[in-house]
Amino acid sequence: MTKKANDYFGLDWIISLILAIIPFTSWICGIVTRFMEGKILAGVLRIIPFFGFVIWVVDLVCMITKKSIWRLL
Repeated sequence: MTKKANDYFGLDWIISLILAIIPFTSWICGIVTRFMEGKILAGVLRIIPFFGFVIWVVDLVCMITKKSIWRLL
């Protein structure tokens, strides 16, 4: 398995896509990966319900179209 900086924990794209589709795992993986990258604001925003849902939808769309999670914040 090759390590990619754009997916959850460096996992392959298909595994990261499966994790991104499931809301609970996407929420947990998103929070953990944001804090691991040192992006505290992005991690905190994922905890807040409305922002967490919006970021989940954007992550899912980006994962399907660009094959990487969204890294704005």
